[in-house]
Amino acid sequence: MFTGLIKDIGEILTVRDKGGLRRLVIGTHLDVNAMDIGASVACDGCCLTVVDREAGGFAVEVSNETMDVTTIGTWAQGAKINLEPSLRLGDEMGGHIVSGHVDGLATLVSVTPDGESFRLSFEVPLELAGFIAPKGSIALNGISLTVNEVGGTRFGVNIIPHTWQVTNIKDWKPDDKINVEIDMLARYVSRMVDFKLENHKK
Repeated sequence: MFTGLIKDIGEILTVRDKGGLRRLVIGTHLDVNAMDIGASVACDGCCLTVVDREAGGFAVEVSNETMDVTTIGTWAQGAKINLEPSLRLGDEMGGHIVSGHVDGLATLVSVTPDGESFRLSFEVPLELAGFIAPKGSIALNGISLTVNEVGGTRFGVNIIPHTWQVTNIKDWKPDDKINVEIDMLARYVSRMVDFKLENHKK
């Protein structure tokens, strides 16, 4: 589990394909020695497993399936990604509960300055739109954010200067694809409603 509060911006150091997997070495300012082999790290919102450590970085391996449903397939050497180690017992729960399981991809439509903050608008697939509500939580590239407004398959968020500086949001451009994880609560509420409707028809 994660909170959606980014702890570092990592850099892709190497990308290598081997045996149907893609191995990536990610540079970070996090304490690599404190990462156990097998530990989970959210990388741009994707829960990945640490398979090796080296000076200033750690390695992960990703399957073709994961690359197909996330932005990982586009990561190249030099790319900057948001990093968050998994939640430990006693850690502050400052964002919202994030699993690191990406539900789909959003497309960034626009970035509009608003005083010292920025308003970002996104388009999501129809099957995800129903899970996004005003004032609800959403994780974008692993960042816990509050939804400002919703209309059809589009929604908007407001980014304060601190979040702009400590994440890779400042590098996002219109038409970029962004990893989306819907709020876990919304997923369960939807399932409960669907289940009741299914059984009501019987």
